[in-house]
Amino acid sequence: MIVEQRDYHVHTGKLNEVVAMYRAEGIELQRKHLGNLIGVFTTDIGALSTYTALWSYDSYAEREQRRASLQADPQWKDFLARLQPLLHTQQNRILIPTEFSPIR
Repeated sequence: MIVEQRDYHVHTGKLNEVVAMYRAEGIELQRKHLGNLIGVFTTDIGALSTYTALWSYDSYAEREQRRASLQADPQWKDFLARLQPLLHTQQNRILIPTEFSPIR
């Protein structure tokens, strides 16, 4: 199993708008294609104006297939066109659980 951490740094003052957009339409589109949502977070200390989502996959191959399916969805493309102007930067990481992690 792998966990993908996707961090989006949002333009200052736009985090509430991004969270509202995801709540209203983005997260369900992603769940339909990506599957196992671990959680979605914002920050209180550190890199402020950050939206983070954690997704788990059985393998890199599953991740690639699911992400391709999401990217091909016309509703997702429309959502992205409205979301992207609110984002400043994005960083993705693949996390691999240790043998003693409760999530394996």
